[in-house]
Amino acid sequence: MKALILVGGFGTRLRPLTLSVPKPLVDFANKPMILHQIEALKDVGVTEVVLAINYRPEVMLNFLKDFEDQLGIKITCSQETEPLGTAGPLALARDKLVDGSGEPFFVLNSDVISEYPFSQLIQFHKSHGCEATIMVTKVDEPSKYGVVVMEEETGKVERFVEKPKIFVGNKINAGIYLLNPSVLDRIELKPTSIEKEIFPKIASDQKLYAMVLPGFWMDIGQPRDYITGLRLYLDSLRKNSPSKLAKGVHIVGNVLVHESAVIGEGCLIGPDVAVGPGCVVEPGVRLSRCTVMRGVRIKKHACITSSIIGWHSTVGQWARIENMTILGEDVHVGDEVYSNGGVVLPHKEIKSSILKPEIVM
Repeated sequence: MKALILVGGFGTRLRPLTLSVPKPLVDFANKPMILHQIEALKDVGVTEVVLAINYRPEVMLNFLKDFEDQLGIKITCSQETEPLGTAGPLALARDKLVDGSGEPFFVLNSDVISEYPFSQLIQFHKSHGCEATIMVTKVDEPSKYGVVVMEEETGKVERFVEKPKIFVGNKINAGIYLLNPSVLDRIELKPTSIEKEIFPKIASDQKLYAMVLPGFWMDIGQPRDYITGLRLYLDSLRKNSPSKLAKGVHIVGNVLVHESAVIGEGCLIGPDVAVGPGCVVEPGVRLSRCTVMRGVRIKKHACITSSIIGWHSTVGQWARIENMTILGEDVHVGDEVYSNGGVVLPHKEIKSSILKPEIVM
């Protein structure tokens, strides 16, 4: 089987992290976002992953070469010269996706994190025998999204309603699809939206089905959702692979600590924290609801909450970092500095406090 991952553009919503690497390579729970997807695809027998990309493909491919060998899966790029929306890239990658076997292929949005129940998706797709299956997820506020109206018993999709004013349902497109090769015949090589142009046509031909995604789902393309996504992901680990989570007197709730990280005496870590490879957390540090990426040093008695600390940064003694502060790569925060929602670009030194949310150039 094959899969196409829609990588897309510049990742502006996750700046300043995406100033250092393309968005799919930003670490999430101690490994690049896209690797969570590729590993799950490999587990259900996908042999080739095509990345639909319009920005810095060489960076992606160089990075993923190592994982190709480790996972034994072929990873290639299909590069757009102009943005083609969410359906155009399928037409562009047609030759890579169609091999004459008639097998369906996966399409994924690269920002989506979930338990990736791909084997159930394959079974469901085969059971209805139609052209396409989309995964949907239940949300509390459907009025912010495009809602998928479907038959509850069979999963057949009736129609789509964009940002409904009155309640028509609470299921939205989860950005995970399984499509027969015939879907490619519906897509022209031009900027096209799969959600607004292609799927409604397949639904009107009564050939589109939806499967409700079991477990959690999050689009982690922006910082607040990234932090929420980490909480949901760690909850899921607690249920499915609790041995991967950290244990100890200094751990509160669900915490992921890389085996090469060093945690000092008297720290309190958690809940909902990921500490990456090579990090040094000095004694007396308090971490909660945050991600600390590879090679970071957090000095004594610093306190970090609801924030993302980028690669190889340093947080000074008694510093306080909170309220969706995001430090880009190689940022150095001085001792006793306070950051309230600062967004700091890479390679900066912060010597004075950031008292209200602002971008530090």
